[in-house]
Amino acid sequence: TNESLAGLYIHIPFCKKACHYCDFHFTQNVKQIDDMVEAISLELDLQRDFLGNDKIQTIYFGGGTPSLLEEQHLKQLMKQITYDYPLSSNPEITLEANPDDLSKEKLQMLYANGINRLSIGVQTFHDEMLKWMNRQHTAKEAEQCFYDARAAGFENISMDLIYALPADDHVLWMSDLQKMVRLNPEHISAYCLTIEPKTAFGNWLQKEIIQPINEDLAAEQFELLVETLAKYKYEQYEISNFAQLGYESQHNSGYWRDEKYLGIGPSAHSYNGKFRKANVSNNAKYVKGLQDRTIPFEVITLSKEDQINEYLLTSLRTKWGCDLSLLKEKYGVDLLQIHGNHLEKLAYQSYLFEEDGHLILTQSGKLLADKIASDLFVYSSED
Repeated sequence: TNESLAGLYIHIPFCKKACHYCDFHFTQNVKQIDDMVEAISLELDLQRDFLGNDKIQTIYFGGGTPSLLEEQHLKQLMKQITYDYPLSSNPEITLEANPDDLSKEKLQMLYANGINRLSIGVQTFHDEMLKWMNRQHTAKEAEQCFYDARAAGFENISMDLIYALPADDHVLWMSDLQKMVRLNPEHISAYCLTIEPKTAFGNWLQKEIIQPINEDLAAEQFELLVETLAKYKYEQYEISNFAQLGYESQHNSGYWRDEKYLGIGPSAHSYNGKFRKANVSNNAKYVKGLQDRTIPFEVITLSKEDQINEYLLTSLRTKWGCDLSLLKEKYGVDLLQIHGNHLEKLAYQSYLFEEDGHLILTQSGKLLADKIASDLFVYSSED
């Protein structure tokens, strides 16, 4: 289709507890949720021209924990969105959720209010590991909420897993994968455990309470992940994301294809094809600003090279790969001319191939995706 489609991201910055691996922006003071929803509604209204007249194809409630929203909050936000924005005929509307929030009633409420895709943060089906990560749910609850979501009418469910959890072998990981494919959600995201500096795990690593992540183990678990999910008809359409036929996340695919999106809420980012902006990460400042009808944000100007390099980094992680004609038409860059020899070498080493004008990574290339992308970066002659 030629009409421009865009994504809308809404950041709900509340959580009941901090997971030990997380460095996202959120607060545990859930009492402020009413003021926050009020501010987000206002920002939605003030930003209605940001995307031009592009139709909204995807809406994504992320966070934090958007599943903490009550019915009146969700109703208010959905009403504001449909009032201010042109929606495509059948938008994908995703809400991120923790199993412990998803009672039968909550699931029915979400479904009744237009949410048609759930992304459930399972992480693992092992209770002792969930406790270790400071997750608030049990394995049993994760499984139960999946069945309840099905019963409530959800036909598009994504579930998250984390690999490279502390273990000397792959027994735990394989049992997580087996359990996951038995549930058979439409979409699975799997991330390697990372230890970020300002988190509980970061702190523990410094004090040597935990060991650094075993890179070899992680690489083996990634390969087991890809192999196992392929056997069960999940396609790896992005390095960490696997979908049954036709169930790729449309919202995330928009990011990877250089499409426009508007991010609403504290710490949310937006991109309208020309520039990027980032809202302030401080809840109080955000709410205060919007009470005065101003949006506290900063503009991030990306040089043409930044935009190209960011596109390389994200597109090479996907099954569609890097579109050489997009680089030519949008940015006037001929990658084959600049990096021809290096690309030939990569092809010779079976790390990537070219198909229909797209550069696509092979399975062994995916293990080195970030390195391969950064070697292909372009720099302006001034640098």
